Amino acid sequence: MIAKLKNYSEFSEISNTESLVYIYKNIDEFKSLSDDEKLYKFIESQIDRKKDISYLKSIDQVQVFVHIGEGDSRVDVLEKLRRKAAEVHELIKSSGAENSAIICDNNEYQIAFVEGLVLKNYTFNKYISETDKWFLKEINVRFNNEESGLSDILSAVYWSRDLVNEPPSHLTARNLSDRLETLSENSEIEVEVFGKSKIEALKMGGLLGVNMGSVQEPTFNILTYKPKNARNKKPIVLVGKGVVYDTGGINLKPTGYLETMKSDMSGSAVVSGLIKAIAANKLPVYMIVLIPATDNRPGKDAIVPGDILTMYNGKTVEVINTDAEGRLILADGLAFADKFDPELVLSVATLTGAAQAAFGTKVIAAMGNADEKMKDLISAGFETGERVAELPFWDDYGDEVKSKIADLKNLGGKTAGAITAGKFLENFTKSPYLHLDIAGVSFMDSDDHYRPAGGTGSGVRLLYKFIENSILK
Repeated sequence: MIAKLKNYSEFSEISNTESLVYIYKNIDEFKSLSDDEKLYKFIESQIDRKKDISYLKSIDQVQVFVHIGEGDSRVDVLEKLRRKAAEVHELIKSSGAENSAIICDNNEYQIAFVEGLVLKNYTFNKYISETDKWFLKEINVRFNNEESGLSDILSAVYWSRDLVNEPPSHLTARNLSDRLETLSENSEIEVEVFGKSKIEALKMGGLLGVNMGSVQEPTFNILTYKPKNARNKKPIVLVGKGVVYDTGGINLKPTGYLETMKSDMSGSAVVSGLIKAIAANKLPVYMIVLIPATDNRPGKDAIVPGDILTMYNGKTVEVINTDAEGRLILADGLAFADKFDPELVLSVATLTGAAQAAFGTKVIAAMGNADEKMKDLISAGFETGERVAELPFWDDYGDEVKSKIADLKNLGGKTAGAITAGKFLENFTKSPYLHLDIAGVSFMDSDDHYRPAGGTGSGVRLLYKFIENSILK
């Protein structure tokens, strides 16, 4: 459940709200927000003491004062506000207030702050018998919530987080498809699900190969949003990795890695959350989401190193490591995407430990051959606080995934693993292509500002802003 965003126009409408949050740069700006002269000296003293967050608490109300200062760049201020909102959320929670009002003259600042507040407000407690009943239920804002589309964007992030946090026992490939089918309810999203027999008929050797060790059948999911007023004649196609649980296969992962492998379907959670938000806000963009889904287990007739798979586009792949399975199912998805003659193809996946080793949990690794779109993606990353770092995508990295006995192999050398994985995938699409490796940002071991422990939904807001700024500009 997401906090309700409610519009107000006059201070009198929210003066009795349980918690009030003032956002300002300096004392003059604060005076434009409040006519309470008793507060002015208090605020001046807090600014002099370089206190970013201050608060006053009475019996029936808590007032929080957020000083953002001056001199930072616009995008730095927006991210600062999201992070401060996470701190303010804890103050509001400690007061017990279940509603809040944001008092600020700058709509962009309000939106960023509300993003942080709502994202911090997320909980996943459906399997906990006794839980904390407190929840921030209502946030009063001055900006036009309907025009901003913010509620639907944040709801999509919640959707993504919920999917990632589901235990493997409750989210098989078929369960994931059932969830995806609900997106067609009360929306213009069309959902088509291929079962194993259809996947076999299409000869999707990567998806079928990874699935060989599982007792659960794979699915291949096609989500289409094509409004009549779409500005792009050719679709934007997103391919999300849907490995609902990854043991590593025969190359079994060790303890310390297995515990969080329910998150290996984060790519599918992000791209489905994105199309959910796009459709809810009725953006005029033609979009298709493809999600190959399976788990990766070491049972039955599981593939082994040395096997050769024939992919959907006819290319053969030598299996070097069964734990490099995500690229095998994505390859089928990317090859299938070309049948739609897309304007742009993006893959989103928790693909490599190398990406996390390079950038930690702060940055999404990106690469591709659509240079202008990459610039737009990086810009959207700074706008949303979901920053993107571009890796080189030179052809000589592709030499490392050439096989001596097949067209390709599914693992490169000991170094540059994120890049060689991307170059492997590039072989399966003829369209302009971008690849996002979200391995480092998709799942947190502990809270990080407004990103909770567990699934983060990182990538949904980034790609929404990218679509707004790039495809619809």
